[in-house]
Amino acid sequence: MTQLFPSNSTSENAGMDFIRLRGLGALADKMGIEITEFTPERAIATMPVEGNTQPLNLLHGGAYVVLGESLGSMHANFVAPEGYVAVGVDINATHTGSATEGLVTAVCEPIQKGRTLAVHEIVVRDHNGRRCSTVRITNYYKKHRG
Repeated sequence: MTQLFPSNSTSENAGMDFIRLRGLGALADKMGIEITEFTPERAIATMPVEGNTQPLNLLHGGAYVVLGESLGSMHANFVAPEGYVAVGVDINATHTGSATEGLVTAVCEPIQKGRTLAVHEIVVRDHNGRRCSTVRITNYYKKHRG
């Protein structure tokens, strides 16, 4: 059986090739999310504050969650066991700062990569390096029926 999200490339750029092949989806595109690094160990992306704010001109809390879920879900699929697809089953975010301008940068790292679950932590920092949000996502590995 082939993997829905093939990651078996031995290329040094396998992660970025994976992202180019799959894309992040329409919502991530609308929000301006851009991947800057994607390896088996971590994923990094940026997102502009402008266009993703709430009425007080702060980055919307939901935008942090979209950024975190986009990275965590794609990374979980990248490292998924062959024949399985990762589907999100839980996500939470704690906002500890407010980005008001520039880009935010998210660093996603796996906490647990198991046979049935993957857990990732995504730390989002503003353009000054201040932590604004910590997102944790759990993905379940489901047998792909394709």
